[in-house]
Amino acid sequence: MLFNSLLASLALGSALVAAEPVPRSTSQYPVIKTTKGSVQGVVSDYRNDITVYKGIPFAASTAGENRWKKPKARKAWSGVKKADTWGPQCAQSTQSTAGIFNTASNISSEDCLFLNIWTPTYNDTSDLSSKNLPVYVWIFGGRFEAGSGDVATYDGSGLASKDIIVVTLNYRLGAFGFLAHPELSAESGHNSSGNYGLLDQQFALQWVKENIAKFGGNPDQVTVGGQSAGSSSSLDMMYSPLSKDLINGVISESGARGPHDPITGSDATSYRTKAAAEAQGVSFQKELNSTSVAEMRKLSTELLISYGSLSDTIFEGTQFENLTSSFMEPPLWRPNIDGYVLTHSYGEALDLNAHADVPILTGNNKDESGASLDPGFTVATYKKLYTELFGTFAKEFFSLYPGNNETEANDNSNALFQDLSRVGTWRWGVDWTAGGAKSDVYTYYWTHTPAEDPSSGAYHGSELWYVFNNIPYTDYSNVTWTPLDYKIQEKMSNYWANFIKTGNPNGDGLTHWPTTTTDKDVMWLGNSWGSGPLSKTEARIEFIKRWEATLQQW
Repeated sequence: MLFNSLLASLALGSALVAAEPVPRSTSQYPVIKTTKGSVQGVVSDYRNDITVYKGIPFAASTAGENRWKKPKARKAWSGVKKADTWGPQCAQSTQSTAGIFNTASNISSEDCLFLNIWTPTYNDTSDLSSKNLPVYVWIFGGRFEAGSGDVATYDGSGLASKDIIVVTLNYRLGAFGFLAHPELSAESGHNSSGNYGLLDQQFALQWVKENIAKFGGNPDQVTVGGQSAGSSSSLDMMYSPLSKDLINGVISESGARGPHDPITGSDATSYRTKAAAEAQGVSFQKELNSTSVAEMRKLSTELLISYGSLSDTIFEGTQFENLTSSFMEPPLWRPNIDGYVLTHSYGEALDLNAHADVPILTGNNKDESGASLDPGFTVATYKKLYTELFGTFAKEFFSLYPGNNETEANDNSNALFQDLSRVGTWRWGVDWTAGGAKSDVYTYYWTHTPAEDPSSGAYHGSELWYVFNNIPYTDYSNVTWTPLDYKIQEKMSNYWANFIKTGNPNGDGLTHWPTTTTDKDVMWLGNSWGSGPLSKTEARIEFIKRWEATLQQW
């Protein structure tokens, strides 16, 4: 399952080993006066030439009467806050996420809106605003129900070493972040509810806009990125009218796919209509035996946490019903098109050019979204499931993806889902241009299996080690990272760093990465470098396009 793969990849973050800090004079860790109070950073856990500011509060607690309300400014603090401790993770099940956080005590709380900043350790701290470094704001993944900005895999030290300011943040999860309800919409002042997690992300982006220059960052060169649910969130920051002016680029890992692509409706990339989200909220209220939102606000954090991992049933009764290991049902707690935070479906936004027109870097991994090293098909199960999936298209499917023996069936099941990934993201790029957007889109296909888990292939999230430039300070349970892993890391992190700095991944002698156009190609990264095909044959591409054209917009 994709979520299990995600948690497995996040769990690797607990393996990072801290470097021995080198004593430095306090002048190298200047006191930064933010809009709400002063902070002082400390040496990075992993790189002695990087400063980290841990646990900076960017909004007030969302507990009590602030539950299911838009984030509010935190009261100013006096004195200097030594930013050496991670803030609590947002309320979630610690059972499903144990061990993946830097937070030593794994604290879960509704007072959780904290962010973390990594900067180079400057020799001259007299005028940090003159540094004007590009900024990368990272939004974590985890199906909108798990995760935190202090996950060690996302440690910003590696990218900060390339003269980038890195910011990670927390946002509300599960029912805390995504409960919609007619009463909440009525009290909001915008006739909307259910997108509190996205509002938290936007509040953090506004904080970055107002404060990041004081840390040496350029508030006019902010790239927002994420993976999985964080990927969807980074795209939502681009789609939303509330945040489109706060960002200058998007990195969407395991990301953007065409509106008719069933994976767009699956997992955490999906969204709900406002009506559906509010109806689900009313049903949830009844499940809790509550008579009003006011009563629900008095329920314990622990009770709501226990309902944090619910799934929706959008594929029930459809041809995808028996393939939910591939077309996974999305989380119940996810964004909705509320008319305020999100005003259009993804397809409508692309058609109308109703979004920020900024450079996009997005792509997929070889062994995710239905593809894996061991799909487990027999000839009989292959023919049964794909006959159900494709219906009147089944005969053509089997001519293009035959399964006459088990090896062929498993190989071609993977080929189908890998084709769907590459074609889906390419189609999104084409729709972006067709809708009138002028900025470039760069699409990729990641193929390398990390040394730490050879049995999982290029799994969901496996690229994160490399793009965050994290391998030099990892030591994961007897794993020997190969010279090839280090070479791949250097190339991947340089592509990402270049994009964050310029909106273009090219440079540094790297293999040229072309923009996505109507040409049917994608940038292959990892085991090979360069523009590669969307599929083995043109006939397969045309088949996928014709089949998806018969599907709804997800």
